[in-house]
Amino acid sequence: MSTNKLILVVIIGLIVLLVGCGGCGAINFQKNAVTMDENVKGKWGNVQNQYQRRSDLIPNLVNTVKGAANFEQETLTKVIEARAKATSVQINANDLSPEKVAQFQQAQGELSGALSRLLVTVEQYPDLKANKNYQDLQAELAGTENRIAVARRDFNEAVQGYNSSIRTFPNNFYAGWFGFKSKGYFEATPGSDKAPEVKF
Repeated sequence: MSTNKLILVVIIGLIVLLVGCGGCGAINFQKNAVTMDENVKGKWGNVQNQYQRRSDLIPNLVNTVKGAANFEQETLTKVIEARAKATSVQINANDLSPEKVAQFQQAQGELSGALSRLLVTVEQYPDLKANKNYQDLQAELAGTENRIAVARRDFNEAVQGYNSSIRTFPNNFYAGWFGFKSKGYFEATPGSDKAPEVKF
């Protein structure tokens, strides 16, 4: 066999080897990325489930508070409006871009703020604070807020694993081929890094 033929055979062999290894890498990447993507979607479902639980408790809370004589109607109206807005913002699990997650978080944050104002206002109504239904609903809401925090943390951890995987070499190359894009995180509410001012 001549030297030129031997060099050609070696070059063809190397090309076949590289293409074969690259193909195996692409297949492995796709399988792993799909698994991680489905994990993120599952965690997103858990987040939505906990926010829905909170949303379902609000009508009962509003009706209980409405029963209190002279309760501030404006506060109740803001809670009802914020709930309607929060439930209208639905994000598809296939499009968890940073912008979409931020949009969802903003709507939920407005509802959280309205609920906080409602609970502060209730402090001025001792009879309402002593109401068993109100106490039960307040405890349910507090438990739900804790569940929301856990679901958001789990979602962020799943997104971190997914985003890290698709951004590292050579996965970033394959991610472009297969259309895998970075997903958004839940972030702290602006201003939450400052301690609240307490006045007596």
